[in-house]
Amino acid sequence: MTRPAPHRQPACGTGTLLTAPLLAFIILFQPAAGSFAGTHRHKEIHCRHFFYGYPAGAPFSSDLIIRDSYALSSNDTTKFADWVAYRIEPGEPHCAPGATRRWLPDPWLEEDETLEPDDYRGAHGSLGIDRGHMAPFGSISGVKNRKESNYLSNILPQGSRLNRGLWKRLEERERSIARSGLAVYVMAGPLYERPMPALPGADEEHRVPSGFWKIIAVRDDGSGRIRVAGFIFDQTTKRGKLTRSLRTVGEIERRSGLDFFWLLPAGEEKRIEGSIDRAWAERRFR
Repeated sequence: MTRPAPHRQPACGTGTLLTAPLLAFIILFQPAAGSFAGTHRHKEIHCRHFFYGYPAGAPFSSDLIIRDSYALSSNDTTKFADWVAYRIEPGEPHCAPGATRRWLPDPWLEEDETLEPDDYRGAHGSLGIDRGHMAPFGSISGVKNRKESNYLSNILPQGSRLNRGLWKRLEERERSIARSGLAVYVMAGPLYERPMPALPGADEEHRVPSGFWKIIAVRDDGSGRIRVAGFIFDQTTKRGKLTRSLRTVGEIERRSGLDFFWLLPAGEEKRIEGSIDRAWAERRFR
């Protein structure tokens, strides 16, 4: 399919696309949560969707895209996101139930860097695969921003039972926390731990993930304590309790190859990444 050359946004305003060479610069977008201390292991990129740093460690060739609705790293080889990060604002998200979804290639990416809507043809019937949002449609405010949630850079091939089951339930829990008055920071992405069948309708090389990870973080209004819950799901996950999929952030780092919360002081980062806040998770993600 031929389409117009991508529209490259400037590094300011309502959205920014950064290709890898530009990562040598520090981009100021919006203030990140908290203050920064110590020696930083990675280049600082400030964005409202990042909580003590973006998920660092994606390939140098990946494209960094920052929008009002989410930020993501788009992998040229897999044709999917390395990670997607988004912030759910306090209060109830302005979701329009039943709104029409139109799948679109990301206009900020080159044609050979991303899949197109037709590439998913036949995936559900032959593989039981859905188009799985990383930054979900229902958590994004504003008509314009909801349209951006349907760009294929924000979509990963996800098993239908997972997408419509535990993954959807987890998204609902995220929104529930936001409705309680807390800003919710979410990071999500793929795992490639075994070979998976390709999308039958795709005419470009790509790599379907074998599983997914998600990290949810908030700052508790009462204690000021950072609360974090990490999850890992296999493509074949069907049902069960969300808490059975709890994993430490450290395990997610090892399996994804990414680095999280690296702007925190070393001691606090180690505490958060090395343990599961089970009491909080049991209360919030039942």
